Amino acid sequence: MPIKDSRPPRSRQVINLVFLIASGLLFLNVLLPGVFGSSTPKEPYSMFIHHVQEHEVARASVGQNEIRYQLKNEMGEPGEVYSTTPIFDLKLPDLLEENGVEFAAMPPAKNQWFLSLLSWVIPPLIFVAVWRFFLMRGAGGAQGALSIGKSKAKVYVEDEATRTTFDDVAGVEEAKTELVEIVDFLKTPKRFTDIGAKIPKGVLLVGPPGTGKTLLAKAVAGEAGVPFFSISGSEFIELFVGVGSSRVRDLFEQAKKQAPCIIFIDELDAIGKSRSSSGFYGGNDEREQTLNQLLTEMDGFNASENTIIVLAATNRPETLDPALLRPGRFDRQVLVDRPDLKGREAILEIHAQEVKLGDDVDLHAIAARTPGFAGADLANLVNEAALLAARNHRQAVSQADFSEAIERIVAGLEKKSRVLNEKEKRIVAYHEVGHALVGAVMPGGDQVAKISIVPRGMAALGYTLQLPTEDRFLRSEEELNGQIATLLGGRSAEEIVFGSITTGASNDLQRATDLAEQMVTTYGMSDVLGPLAYQRGQQNMFLDGGMPNPRRSVSDETAKAIDTEVKGIVEAAHQKALDVLHRNRDLLEEIAQRLLQDEVIEGEVLQTMLAKVQSVATQTAAA
Repeated sequence: MPIKDSRPPRSRQVINLVFLIASGLLFLNVLLPGVFGSSTPKEPYSMFIHHVQEHEVARASVGQNEIRYQLKNEMGEPGEVYSTTPIFDLKLPDLLEENGVEFAAMPPAKNQWFLSLLSWVIPPLIFVAVWRFFLMRGAGGAQGALSIGKSKAKVYVEDEATRTTFDDVAGVEEAKTELVEIVDFLKTPKRFTDIGAKIPKGVLLVGPPGTGKTLLAKAVAGEAGVPFFSISGSEFIELFVGVGSSRVRDLFEQAKKQAPCIIFIDELDAIGKSRSSSGFYGGNDEREQTLNQLLTEMDGFNASENTIIVLAATNRPETLDPALLRPGRFDRQVLVDRPDLKGREAILEIHAQEVKLGDDVDLHAIAARTPGFAGADLANLVNEAALLAARNHRQAVSQADFSEAIERIVAGLEKKSRVLNEKEKRIVAYHEVGHALVGAVMPGGDQVAKISIVPRGMAALGYTLQLPTEDRFLRSEEELNGQIATLLGGRSAEEIVFGSITTGASNDLQRATDLAEQMVTTYGMSDVLGPLAYQRGQQNMFLDGGMPNPRRSVSDETAKAIDTEVKGIVEAAHQKALDVLHRNRDLLEEIAQRLLQDEVIEGEVLQTMLAKVQSVATQTAAA
């Protein structure tokens, strides 16, 4: 559980401040009316003399600092009371007596010296209270302005019931195996130090977002049963120069007091970017000072004595400064990658424990339909399925809820309010069927699981859902050409059926062009350019006045050759898609008419239809 903050809540601080100011003002107004003004209306001294001369004053009380007088009303009786500030005048008593005014001397105020003292003391006290409140609010700590350099790390000391362990983490078995050694060292450091072994001071968790790097770090602390300091790299940086390095020092000081412990720095690249990169910041930047302090602290403590392990996470390891990655600092890197089929199933089992599942739910089938999903994506998938079941007033989550949740995540929400006219609906239907027919015969292609002309997301008027039958990590040149042909299948169907093309294929063309360019510039799949990599390097990220350059610096002849090769690959795939659709023209019409009627085709019905598709090679051999 996080250590609780002993400071009073912010709302209580505000109430105390308002009460203090109101009490002070009320005290001054009651006891020191001279400071904030009297409750009686005031008039100039000349007006008071005018009232006296006009016989309008009934009586007066003359004091050293104030004269209070009562005017006569219309009936000639004493009425409203006024006050004025006197001017030294020896003839005033004679003037009052001549005009028939009853007057007397005002009695001196008791404890005048005490009231005068309070008038000087209370206003500064109110000012100090207000200043202290805003100072504590801005600095966020009990030490006021001095706390701005204190670490903002959250400290977790978890008990047996709430702590995170390796049983709560799935899909990253290799990473867990690497971190078991860290746990053993935190539990029994003497076993390592007795034979002269030195545990790594820093372990860098590298992987895409959502793969569970922070959860793994908490699991290490939970398994070892040690305090866990968690902070983001951006929390070191402030407007004031030197604050970041001060917070680094304070973080390590706190950690040494609670050793053995773990320091976890999330998004390390926020402060650990390479200092040689001229495009980010200068040599005297606050980030660089913070990075230098972090390097110094990691060199300054002995892991064998203080038993402090620094874990850090980043999804951009290529941007980190080499000094961070050298032995003695972050000298071990653990890859936390997206899970495979078995890992996705294990993650789904963990998250599914929190929801009620129906008897028809098959987690293995769901894992097979979610390639490339990270742990956070799978957690979101289970939650989306549970929300759909609750929205439909069901008592348990069904397999259909999971299928709909996958489509919501991949393709977006259904746009029931987006109604297509009949012509647009026909174009979209033939377009999607074209994708499905070409994809069904391409080598190494994923299985076509669903065709829909129900609009989804921001721009998709229809979609063809392809799901892999197994995890694939390598693709051949033939399979990549087949993917490009599948992307162009929709545009090709529009050409064959309608004799013209629409704007619906813009995203398909972009993806096909990008894939063809990768084949030429990255994978070396070009006979003309040969096995060379023309993709941009890190040092050529910004060219031509700081604008991003998608390629490395090449000659005009080479750039022209790249464009020619890319165009040739795309045009060959386009012709292949046209050939497949021409050979299956009747089947294209049959499936499109069924799609226009039902709007969605999936399952066994779709597989039975696609089983009739014949490739161009089969048709040629039969002829």
